[in-house]
This record gives sequence, structure tokens and C-alpha cells, in this order.
Amino acid sequence: MNVISRIPVVSNLINQNIRMMTIKVMNSKITFGVSLIIIAFLLPSMVSGQSAHRQLRTGDQLYQEKQYTQAEEAYRKALERKNSLKGAYNLGNTLYQQNRYEEAIQQYDDAIANAKSSDELSKAYYNKGTALMGAQNYGESIEALKQALIQNPESLEAKQNLFIAKRLLQQQMQQQQQQQQQEQQQNQEQQEQDQQEQQQQEQQEQDQQEPQEGDQEQQQQQQEEQREQEEKQDLDKKDAARLLEIVENEEKKVQEKMRRTSGKKTKTKKDW
Repeated sequence: MNVISRIPVVSNLINQNIRMMTIKVMNSKITFGVSLIIIAFLLPSMVSGQSAHRQLRTGDQLYQEKQYTQAEEAYRKALERKNSLKGAYNLGNTLYQQNRYEEAIQQYDDAIANAKSSDELSKAYYNKGTALMGAQNYGESIEALKQALIQNPESLEAKQNLFIAKRLLQQQMQQQQQQQQQEQQQNQEQQEQDQQEQQQQEQQEQDQQEPQEGDQEQQQQQQEEQREQEEKQDLDKKDAARLLEIVENEEKKVQEKMRRTSGKKTKTKKDW
């Protein structure tokens, strides 16, 4: 689908106002001194207008030769000397040819502000709409092309570009919708992945904590068994000491009893 991008150049109008003013001054029936004063005041503006006109013609020639950078420079110099519809309009065209669409749109807005006729407005709006398409701003492009058709309903180029702009806007909206859906799907998948990773991490941490708790319980059990064993050993030692003491006491009693018995059975030996 090819966009119609032919940018018409505004026809150059020779400074008729300056010529008419000069003729009026020369044909007037006022005194010679007053005529000189009027010419003195008009001369700077006449020179400036002629210089701007010369720069515009230079820009037009360079534009036709597709030397857009040099044409841009010439149009800018013309606008510095005198602001004009043609200067803004054709400067916008050179910027458009360099794919500098935003800058071109600004110049077309200036041309629209200076336009006096429907034809001038139609051309300026048409070029603005075409530049907006180049900038992929299809919504505003449609509005500009509609304005071009309001000023010139018979413009076939404006109708064709309006149709193209609407199709491009529809495609852009579909692409944006698809992109939005893809981003939502990617975000959802990323959230699910993050959630899964978090669950795995929590499970790993839990698995690491469980052996530690088991080790603590085992250590406590070992400590208790060791304590019980130590207590049992203490009891065994105490029991052994008690039994030994009992045995010793019994032995003492037996020995004491034997001594007593032995003393009672002893008799004096008789001599025969």
C-alpha cells in the first residue's frame, strides 16, 4: 500500500504590492521632497522583500534538483528576511523529503496560519496529513486530511491518503492490541514462574530445617540417655558402697561373736 507523498510546491508570486507602491509614489502629485522621504522609508523593505524572493527562487531550484539540504538552507534564509506562506510551506516540504516529519509538521502549521485561500489551506492540510502518516501518527493524520477535503472536496489525493491513513490506523490498533495481549501473557507466565521458584525455595528451606530439628531431638535424646546412665552409675556406686558397708558390718559382727564363743569354751588343762 503506497502512500501518496507528492508534496506540491506553492507557486511563486512576484512582489506585486511592492511594485504597486513604487508606481504610486512615482506617479503621485506630491512634492519632490516628500517623495524622497517615502522612497527612503520603503527602500529597506523593498530590498528585504527582493532578497527573500531571491532566496525562495534559489530554494525552489535546489528542491527541484533534489538537493534538499541546500534548499532547506535557502528557505530558512528567506524566512529570516520575511515570513511567508511559501517559505514555511516549502521548508516543510524539504524537511519532509529528509524524513524529518515532526519539523515538517511545524512548518505546515505555520503555512496554515498564513493561508488566505481554500486552495492554500487544502494543500497545507494535505501535506500536514501526509507528514503525520510518515510519523505514524495516523489519528491526527486522518483529521488533517479531512480538513484538506473540507477545503477542497475534489482532491483525489486527499481521499486516497485518507483511506490509507484509516487502514494504517486500524492495523496499528490491532498490532497494539496483540502486543498488549502478548505482554499480559508474558507477565502472567513470569508471575507463575516467580511463584513456582518461590515455592521451590521455601521447600528447600523447609527441607534444610527438618534435619536440623531431627538432629536437635537426637542430641536431646542422647543427652538424656547419658544423663540417665550417669545417674544409674551414681546409684550403682552408692549401692555398692552401701552393700560393702553392710558386708563389713556383718563381718565385724561375726568376728565379734566368734571371739566371744571362743572365750567361753576354753578350759584349764589338768595335769595327769
